[in-house]
Amino acid sequence: MYRLIGLILLGLAGWGLGALFSGGNSTRVLIWSLIGAAIGAIATPYPARAFQRWLNREMARVSSQTFVSAMVGVVAALVVSGLLSLPLSLLPGLAGKIAPAVAVLVLGYLGVSVMTAHSKTVAAIVDMRGTTPGAPGRQGAPQQPQDSPRAILDTSAIIDGRIADIARAGFAPGILVIPKFVLEELQYIADSSDSLRRQRGRRGLEMLQKLQKEAAVPVEISDTDYKDADGVDSKLVLMARATGYPVVTNDFGLNRVAELQGVRVLNINQLAVSVKPLILPGEEVEIRIIQEGKEFGQGIGFLDDGTMVVVEEGRRHLNSKVGVVVTRVLQTAVGRMIFAQLKDGSRDRGPRV
Repeated sequence: MYRLIGLILLGLAGWGLGALFSGGNSTRVLIWSLIGAAIGAIATPYPARAFQRWLNREMARVSSQTFVSAMVGVVAALVVSGLLSLPLSLLPGLAGKIAPAVAVLVLGYLGVSVMTAHSKTVAAIVDMRGTTPGAPGRQGAPQQPQDSPRAILDTSAIIDGRIADIARAGFAPGILVIPKFVLEELQYIADSSDSLRRQRGRRGLEMLQKLQKEAAVPVEISDTDYKDADGVDSKLVLMARATGYPVVTNDFGLNRVAELQGVRVLNINQLAVSVKPLILPGEEVEIRIIQEGKEFGQGIGFLDDGTMVVVEEGRRHLNSKVGVVVTRVLQTAVGRMIFAQLKDGSRDRGPRV
């Protein structure tokens, strides 16, 4: 296809040059045309493919909203320049030949610039679902204005499932954007031959369906992709940098890489740690000792929020509920760890169930 296009275009260019420089000699015109066609057929595919790769890469960075706005600007520019072409062609001399082409270029540039600068307004006009009363939409999700904040969901955040509860509670950052390449990764995991990975993938698809049906925050599927990027994490970082949206994830590696590249990250694990109730040394709590600790005599229990409590001399109260006094609170990368000792009353009496 590229060779045919190059053959025709450069053949016509050769014919024009031959007619210009050959002094009316038809043989020379034919030779120029054949030379141009040969060069076009041989050389065109290489720059054409390079241009196509560049164009695909650049178009992947452009959101659908911006692309639609640019197309509206181009159409408007063509209409206006078409209306102006006749009066401009009546200008005397060379100006009458050049002015229509210049008008098309200038108006095209202005149309694209103006429309993309007001892309949100154009998208709202093109898609009236967000402003028309009674318009059909996803049940349970209120219509959001076009300029609502957005956040990109990572695969790990979808599989984790807590984002649905966060959204239902009204603490989501705004519209949740799920790139198509994240959906493809979820589908790939769900079709895995490994039973554990397959279960995780199917859980992610179920959580996504739950998020779309029940959550109070709209979910937006994005077709943006980055074919030249290696891996979903790289694509997420590129998309976040291009759009300015934060990334919602549980992946510690993605968290670090994104922060190093200036991308804002919303880590659900960090949120869970932040909202855990604060327990200070000296406070008294009741827990059930469910397993032995690493050190001799220690017992392990857990608070309602999942915080691990290491109880000195708690081993003899295994499978019993006891009162303890907090002695130390240790903050780790994975959460809080509490060290405690038995209350005097629990220390004196035997285990109770």
